[in-house]
Amino acid sequence: MSDDLTPSYVTEGKEFDRDMNYIPDRITAVPQKSRDSWGGEEVEATTWPVEPGRYRLVAAQACPWANRSIIVRKLLGLEDVISIGMPGPTHDKQSWTFDLDPGGVDPVLGYERVQEAYFARYPDYPRGITVPAMVDVPTKAVVTNDFPWITHDLYFEWSEHHHPDAPNLWPEDLRDEMERVMKRVFTEVNNGVYRCGFAGSQEAYDAAYDRLWTALDWLEERLTGRRYLMGDAITEADVRLFTTLARFDAVYHGHFKCNRNKLTEMPALWGYARDLFQTPGFGETIDFDQIKAHYYVVHTDVNPSGIIPKGPSLEGWHSPHGREKL
Repeated sequence: MSDDLTPSYVTEGKEFDRDMNYIPDRITAVPQKSRDSWGGEEVEATTWPVEPGRYRLVAAQACPWANRSIIVRKLLGLEDVISIGMPGPTHDKQSWTFDLDPGGVDPVLGYERVQEAYFARYPDYPRGITVPAMVDVPTKAVVTNDFPWITHDLYFEWSEHHHPDAPNLWPEDLRDEMERVMKRVFTEVNNGVYRCGFAGSQEAYDAAYDRLWTALDWLEERLTGRRYLMGDAITEADVRLFTTLARFDAVYHGHFKCNRNKLTEMPALWGYARDLFQTPGFGETIDFDQIKAHYYVVHTDVNPSGIIPKGPSLEGWHSPHGREKL
């Protein structure tokens, strides 16, 4: 990978600030004119119709945000309704690439780079090329890359096409509390590990570290007396937390310096993570080799050698978790 194509994530002297501006369009069962963005600001958005077979979910297994959409698609039984394209684990400053596919080309879109789907709609697209992204197959153009809304809409807007046994990921009586839990999980844990890893100063790192472990201790306490985040059934909140926990010991503990202790040293969180990992729809979406390749190779400002660690041992993920009693 040439130096001029190396992405930069750390800004010297600064704390990490994630750009949460995404393409606001949605795929909905009923047309809508506008919506609240993830940041709470009302934005104009085009809505696209729900049509089985029309869209392709582009989602790299290495990416935790994309991993969410892969899991939700599986849990809801949408595999035959929405196709999936999977870029490889590494990318340069320009784009994720389909280097896992024969010839390095996505077999449906005919693209080598995810960037091509963005440029098919926005020739001068100014922001980062992110996954997950929903792509309109007929035009081969990106529809949206707004990851929190992608999984939200897979549940609410594609409900007519769910498997009969699909879980209720957004139980109505729990939604208000669930939104509060998910907000804290996102700001303090999902994004908190990145604030540690991409901190540009000691002060920024120290503050991010303290916030992360305050939240993880809160989750450890919460999950000591309940099987899942919202009680006795899996919800969207669990999907969102799981993708960070699955990467914690393999990447975030060392690579991002989130090293007060390992996930395996937190009894409730470790049991909870194994419980989900062993649940159909979760563990089979995790590829630890791709995860480690992504973080340790792409983040050259954090790991300039590009060396990928051989550990940790993965055997524990399949050990009994004992959480059925909860």
